[in-house]
Amino acid sequence: MTTSPNRIRIGAAALTVAGVLFLLYPVTRPYEDESTLAGATTAMSSTAWVAAHLFGIIGFVLLALSLLTLHTVLSRTRAEPLAYAALLTGWLGTGLAVPGQGAEDFGLHATALEAANNPQINLLNVIETSRQSPGPILTSGTGMLLLALSIVLAAVAIWRSGVLARASGIPLAVGIAAFLPQLFAPPPVRIAHGVLIAVGSLWLARELWRTSASSSGRHLQRTAEATADRRAPA
Repeated sequence: MTTSPNRIRIGAAALTVAGVLFLLYPVTRPYEDESTLAGATTAMSSTAWVAAHLFGIIGFVLLALSLLTLHTVLSRTRAEPLAYAALLTGWLGTGLAVPGQGAEDFGLHATALEAANNPQINLLNVIETSRQSPGPILTSGTGMLLLALSIVLAAVAIWRSGVLARASGIPLAVGIAAFLPQLFAPPPVRIAHGVLIAVGSLWLARELWRTSASSSGRHLQRTAEATADRRAPA
């Protein structure tokens, strides 16, 4: 069975877009003092708030999809079990982490819009409940830890495989592992973190795309051989 080079390129393209979106997330996010009612209302009621967090959500989904491509590329190497573990933990982690991002994006945005016109709505209490309740902490925190584990496993698989540049998974692994801590950092650090993830994503995407070229050559050769066999006289 051969792997279609186009499928590898789709995965590489998805990872490229994910990297760009992870950079746009901190760059476009409004930074106000969210410990004050005025700052929280201004930030969370803005269109930029919705767009920035949506960039992050889509980035997580595309990152998870690219793990399937990585597993495909490494499927014939000794690193396949690690790549498969990365795929499973990455999908599970994304499934747990993304709902919290959705609540942060759409839920707090809608509440901030209402609070701007209705002083009886205590936006700060809603924010604290949304972020600090056991449910959101457990699901989002576990999801991000699993996703970090996934990308670390992927980086180890890449290192061992001999198919991609050995260090090409490390920057992305560091960036995803640092995702939770950087949420508490000042804006310049958060933007620098976005740059790190973007660079890591683009490097790994380039390596995946490179393998699609060699895969394409093998695919064309096998197609030609199969066609010749069918045309050969019995």
